[in-house]
Amino acid sequence: MAEHRAPSTSYEHIQVAPATNAIGAEIRGVDLATTLGSAVVDEIGRAFLDHHVIVFRDQTLTPERQKAFGANFGSFAIHPFRPSIAGHPELLTIAKEPDERGNVGGGWHTDMTFTERPPKGSMLYAIELPPAGLGDTLFSSCEAAYEALSSGMKKLLGGLVGVHCAERIHGVAATADENAFRRTAARKSEVAKTTLHPVVRTHPETGRRSLFVNPSFTLRFDGMSEQESQPLLQFLFRHMAKPEFVVRVRWQVGTLVLWDNRCTQHYALNDYDGYRREMRRLMIEGDRPV
Repeated sequence: MAEHRAPSTSYEHIQVAPATNAIGAEIRGVDLATTLGSAVVDEIGRAFLDHHVIVFRDQTLTPERQKAFGANFGSFAIHPFRPSIAGHPELLTIAKEPDERGNVGGGWHTDMTFTERPPKGSMLYAIELPPAGLGDTLFSSCEAAYEALSSGMKKLLGGLVGVHCAERIHGVAATADENAFRRTAARKSEVAKTTLHPVVRTHPETGRRSLFVNPSFTLRFDGMSEQESQPLLQFLFRHMAKPEFVVRVRWQVGTLVLWDNRCTQHYALNDYDGYRREMRRLMIEGDRPV
């Protein structure tokens, strides 16, 4: 297990303004469109681990510059079901048109836990926003949620394994674009596959433990039926969404948010029917959860 590092109290090259005690911080004094020095990148990395969700305002990022910044954190993950931006297989457009009612990410989830190696982190950049109801994103600290559990519950969960699947989100509820992409890429059967992950995950860099289940992709516990699993899973889902573990990120055009997908879950609010909203997402490749 990695040694846990206490949160940093000072930074020399960036300004860090925590949003809550549990999760989230705004990073100031950084232009992500420039080439960042190693000292700046190191401090951004520290803030990423300390606060799980870091927010950069007033950025002007081309696809190339977004990828250049993301490369500081590792290789890029490719989404198996969503079509990418032409010429940029690592990037996704997350958009909702004025005539659409559903939105992408409109439920609590951790990105791509249906894969064997869910992303280390995800990076979302705001390109176009509606004049009101900006589609703010809620982020929950799964570490803080785990720490708040009783010792008996922690012991029980420590022996459980979750079964994750993409079917609920990328199967029955898939968008037309997703279905067309899956048919073209011959990936239709992949959506029904299941993957096993520990219910309590140990962070590979900090050694801290967190809950690693989510309503979108966790079907049940390994060795149990869905019906048997539901009472405990529903308790965990409600517990993880408690306000004391959550930060609300208010979007502005030019905002970039980077979150640690290993110890958070998030929820994109759908409060802007009749308006267009466009974001650009990049994901960092992760390791198999342990």
